[in-house]
Amino acid sequence: MSEEIIRVEELGKSFGEHQVLRKIDFSVNKGDIICILGSSGSGKSTMLRCINQLETQSCGKIFFHGSELGKKQKEINEYRSKVGMVFQSFNLFNNMTVLKNCMEGTQKVLHLPKKEAFERAIENLKAVGMAPFINAYPSQLSGGQKQRVAIARGLCMQPEVLLFDEPTSALDPEMVGDVLNVMKELAKKDLTMLIVTHEMDFARDVSNRVLFMDKGYIVEDAPPQKFFSAPEHPRAKEFLSRFIAG
Repeated sequence: MSEEIIRVEELGKSFGEHQVLRKIDFSVNKGDIICILGSSGSGKSTMLRCINQLETQSCGKIFFHGSELGKKQKEINEYRSKVGMVFQSFNLFNNMTVLKNCMEGTQKVLHLPKKEAFERAIENLKAVGMAPFINAYPSQLSGGQKQRVAIARGLCMQPEVLLFDEPTSALDPEMVGDVLNVMKELAKKDLTMLIVTHEMDFARDVSNRVLFMDKGYIVEDAPPQKFFSAPEHPRAKEFLSRFIAG
């Protein structure tokens, strides 16, 4: 039986009158690589932001290792140090070098000594092919390079789960492959990942579960082989027919 890390129960999120998430229920087990698919506006990114507590859910509960996540900022910060996030727009500190970007969190949040923070940063920058750029600033990097640094920064925290919010959607097409290759390597290392993506081939080849969202609901939760060959929900069938036609 796989170890459950995160469990989401009856999660809902509204912005004013607009209900974005409705009765979201699912769990994330250690080693899961879950791709979250669906049309724009289906609630994918909002769900990820709620799981990371960048948005506060309107209702429902989030459990981490069986304990409900509280509302105190200290508790949320501690949780976030174990459940990291890689953003669509990189969110690097523009006034810091690549190396400093990767050392900042481990020194400020995890209180690692400078030497250990440095070694961890170098190790993870090597893993994503960005070690030659340690003294560069984000403004000197391409989009694909920035995203690889952002992934290295997330890995430096040694999270139990890493969340990816459309990590390739802001990239030029020729840079998408570099970032996806890094993520494929991470998948081989048993890192637990939740990935909002439009990259269907990646979802089919790398994930062990696909969540398909429509109008704020998870309408399908299936292994990729089943989802891509025989989706059950009409919206999933329609969504995939466009992917196959494309």
